[in-house]
Amino acid sequence: MVVIGLAIRLAVMGFIYPEHLKPDRDHWKFAGETGRIARSLAEGKGFSSPFFAETGPTTWVSPVFPLLLAAVFKVFGIYTKASALAILALDCLFSALTSIPVFLIARKHFGDRAALWSGWVWVFFPYSIFFAADFIWATTLSTLLFALLFLVVLHLEETSKLWCWIGFGTLAGFAALNDPIVMSAAPFLGAWCWYRRYRQGARWFVPGVAAVLAVVAVSAPWFIRNYHAFGKFIPYRGNLGFELYCGNNQDSWHWDPPGYHPSDSDAECKAYQQLGEAGYFAHRRDQAFAYIREHRSQYVTMALRRVVYIWTGFWSFRERYLKEEPFEIPNIFFSAGLTLIMLLGLRQAEGEGEGRAPPYLIVFFFFPVVYYLTHPEDYYRRPIDPLFVVLAVYGVISWKRRRQARQNVLRLSEDAALAEDASVVLDA
Repeated sequence: MVVIGLAIRLAVMGFIYPEHLKPDRDHWKFAGETGRIARSLAEGKGFSSPFFAETGPTTWVSPVFPLLLAAVFKVFGIYTKASALAILALDCLFSALTSIPVFLIARKHFGDRAALWSGWVWVFFPYSIFFAADFIWATTLSTLLFALLFLVVLHLEETSKLWCWIGFGTLAGFAALNDPIVMSAAPFLGAWCWYRRYRQGARWFVPGVAAVLAVVAVSAPWFIRNYHAFGKFIPYRGNLGFELYCGNNQDSWHWDPPGYHPSDSDAECKAYQQLGEAGYFAHRRDQAFAYIREHRSQYVTMALRRVVYIWTGFWSFRERYLKEEPFEIPNIFFSAGLTLIMLLGLRQAEGEGEGRAPPYLIVFFFFPVVYYLTHPEDYYRRPIDPLFVVLAVYGVISWKRRRQARQNVLRLSEDAALAEDASVVLDA
């Protein structure tokens, strides 16, 4: 699975990687803010300057992926063809490796057949292929790390061994340093395991505390760096208020309308430079809160639209939007269909009991909440795609199993009826 998945992704990458080599806007298409920070790191200027000028330290993104890209730049050159191929190949590898936790999650809950099909579906999963081969960002690594974290959780509920719980905390902390969205679900998954151990009368308090301390230990160096750079506590990323501003303004024709980001607005970029990052974030946060207070009903409506978008891919059928998002209609069919089949699998898992459904429900409930409140992107749901695949495959397998069972019952009924008719004839 890994070998074939990697081969497919590399083949696709070979056709589309030149898009990242265009020098427009100082190579902005090469990883955007992450590319800028990685360049700054590679040039020895520190974790800084996410846009078009040297603006000092930043918390715009978390450190793991920019550090990885900076290492690639140091070896293969800044914004070179070799660097593009290297980092995209790594993304393809991360995506292909994700088939392993997908296989193991499905086997743990639903058996060998579901595991085999889930792994192969991931190999050919369109979202996984596209974002690995064409998107230089933390997304594919986040997907791999979150799938591994979920797999650990499935085993964590069965053990009180300290090293397992410390491993969970360490992995969660590292994954959050790559993408903080992990922390929208990881604490609740850990608490669920904690509660399960408590209900079973097993040792629970010390392992839980050990996991929390592991998260703190892994995350602390980054937090300390942020405090020294900005004089205040900033966990993981500092731009949550800005993201709230991007999705809550007078424009609702798009889920993330252009013109509100320093990357596509000269006015926003100038404001970022003049106010400094901390001042810019605070100002945009205040603007977002003020807008929400004055347009509460619209904010609720937008939040509901974001819920629909996350689960179905639908935002609008208006001409302006479809021109901006030309693949929207086929994406709606695929995304909504996947969600529907996943829900069938989740319902079947819930009906069977045995504690299978709760960890999935925890993820699906808590993971997207921050996107409902701020704004979504087409790649924001990708880290939980492995769970969609596992449950969708299980939904199809369960449906086929029930269909086969009904056919067997009908066949037995028909055979019984024929036997009864034969008996009547013989008696006559």
